[in-house]
Amino acid sequence: MEKASPSKRPRYDAAFRAEALRLASESRSTLAAARALNINAKLLYQWQKAAQQPLPTDPHEAAEVRALRVQVRRQAQELEILKKAIAIFSHPPTP
Repeated sequence: MEKASPSKRPRYDAAFRAEALRLASESRSTLAAARALNINAKLLYQWQKAAQQPLPTDPHEAAEVRALRVQVRRQAQELEILKKAIAIFSHPPTP
């Protein structure tokens, strides 16, 4: 970690980030790991989120992933509609 002047934000190198992520994964709480490292917990959460998201390697592949996500979302909506329809039609008609 590089020490920064009071007016600048501290910049953390890749080795420090990797160690922070390892500590957070081994710790019971990310907040506790951030406190132990004396860094902002939001920053550690951002590093965790960035580490979990794989970078798309190919623009064609990224477009395919987006299209599949749209399809999954649409099918989830259709499933919810069908569940509601089953609930409505499964009740016996009232005389």
